[in-house]
Amino acid sequence: MTTTYDPKHPAYFDEADMREELLRVYDLCHGCRLCFNLCPSFPTLFRFVDDREGAVHELSVAEQDQVVDECFQCKICYVKCPYIPPHEWLLDFPRLMLRAAAVKKKRAPVKVRITDNALGRTDLVGTIGSLTSGLANRVTRTPGTGVRRLMEKVTGISAERVLPPFARQRFSTWFKKRPRTTFERRQGDVTLFQTCIVEYQQPAVGQDLVKVYERNGVECHLAEGVGCCGAPFLHAGDFDSFEKVAERNVRVLADHVRAGRDIVVPQPTCGYVLKKDYFDHLGDGDDTQLVKAHTFDAAEYLIRLHKAEGTELDTTFDGDVPETITYHVPCHLQAQNIGLKSRDLMKLTGAKINLVNRCSGIDGTWGYRAEHYDEQQAVIRPLVADIEKHAGDVVAGDCHLANTAIDESTGRTPLHPLQVVARAYGIPAEPA
Repeated sequence: MTTTYDPKHPAYFDEADMREELLRVYDLCHGCRLCFNLCPSFPTLFRFVDDREGAVHELSVAEQDQVVDECFQCKICYVKCPYIPPHEWLLDFPRLMLRAAAVKKKRAPVKVRITDNALGRTDLVGTIGSLTSGLANRVTRTPGTGVRRLMEKVTGISAERVLPPFARQRFSTWFKKRPRTTFERRQGDVTLFQTCIVEYQQPAVGQDLVKVYERNGVECHLAEGVGCCGAPFLHAGDFDSFEKVAERNVRVLADHVRAGRDIVVPQPTCGYVLKKDYFDHLGDGDDTQLVKAHTFDAAEYLIRLHKAEGTELDTTFDGDVPETITYHVPCHLQAQNIGLKSRDLMKLTGAKINLVNRCSGIDGTWGYRAEHYDEQQAVIRPLVADIEKHAGDVVAGDCHLANTAIDESTGRTPLHPLQVVARAYGIPAEPA
């Protein structure tokens, strides 16, 4: 048995070795059970173990794999687990699940490989979707149609899932055409890693981010040559594709850091990947170290600016400030261990913030797969109940995929925290 989370380790893809490690970790989790109310993996694991009166080593391969399949990489284990490295037990459940997924990937059926590719090639899909947005959105926007059921058979993406629509104009196109800002007082210089969500589907988030940053004296740039962070490949266990994406992005972004800029990311999953996963998979080279040290969540950067010596945020909010905001705390933002910076930022407007700390069950691409649809619907029910209980004037959340699921389940369309701040400043939204 080898306890390793390094894909380059010679035993990493040895299935027998991996399964011994799975059973070691399952036994530790069974003995602790702090994670009983997190993702579906843990209730399933504990039920299987209880059925065998605690005999973890009697779990079948199918049962072991079901626990792996139900892990959607929310990373909340890192917040709850007392045994994560550097503890002597070296229990890193999410990365062990990635190891198991990578081993399974090598024997995955054709349909699974097609789904992985459909979900992984976000830049290709986004480019085509934006170019044909009118037709693409008409064809895909209604769940349960014949077209969507055909899509599910071909790609594995659930026919019942509401899909984020494609934007007619990509964010980068808007960015290059926008009027340039002259700064009376420059307080920062950043490169936006806009993410595929903002680039192809939700450019309004990027537009409001730029306007809020520029209002506060922060010059914004885009990095030519970067693409999707690679999370869909990573979470599917396709490390080769993920590492190719990571190497390209790190090389480009490191040059921007050397030019004196920080990197700002408006989506939590992508920020986590840049800060954590690139380092884990590419090692601690100079470029990776630079990207890790200089990458910030969008709200994290602004709060840092507000609290630093010699810089401050504009706190004159003479626009639309809601009395109460129900704020969904994304899992991948919690896992970054930076605190609730989006909450802190929105509090500056004078609004009362009510927190909803429940998972949406989307987490990258897991919730979009047909085989996980029913499980995702079960995961999101407590989140929906909390949103309805708080009944805030505005619902906000950093993760657009989670926001889409919230919209689908509640009929309320959440705003990104930077959009809340933009409206509070009186900055109007760009025409759709």
